[in-house]
Amino acid sequence: MPQHPFTWISESARVLVFIVSTVLAVLIMLALQVLGAPMKTDAAPAGIISYELAGNYERAALMVQSWRTSAMAAAGLNIGLDYLFLVSYALAIGLVCVLLANRGFVPSLGRLFAWGLILAASLDAVENFGLIQTLLGSTRDLWPVLAKWCAIPKFFLVLLGLLYALAGGIWTVIYKSTKGEHDHGI
Repeated sequence: MPQHPFTWISESARVLVFIVSTVLAVLIMLALQVLGAPMKTDAAPAGIISYELAGNYERAALMVQSWRTSAMAAAGLNIGLDYLFLVSYALAIGLVCVLLANRGFVPSLGRLFAWGLILAASLDAVENFGLIQTLLGSTRDLWPVLAKWCAIPKFFLVLLGLLYALAGGIWTVIYKSTKGEHDHGI
């Protein structure tokens, strides 16, 4: 097994891919927020997040019913666009974990979290499939249950990657400033 999931990206290109995927992830996230606004109803107070965590057909069906035609179109577009989002956030967060690991910030943890982001994106793809099935009219309880139990570990893995990136960013700033002080005799 490779050290991390991004060995297929040359070392010289990783920073550029990180920047492009981060910008893309942020733009898609903003678009998802705008598109998802009509999905916030009494039945789905957090919009798509409520739907992802419904956990059973009855709750998911109430949410779908609460979305008028425009919100139904938004839901479909939101879930479809999420397939592009999951690639961009997995690349962005996973690559920052690799970049920080390569700079010496708890390397084994950074590589592990990079793999965790690949798992998170895979769970997100399965979750989206389940959400689409209910949105298209399936009455099987399986799909909302599957979506919920893919969403929970997905959120956890993304959070771990983001926390590692934040801690690594702080470490990098402190390390660079401390190193700079020693290099300049301060």
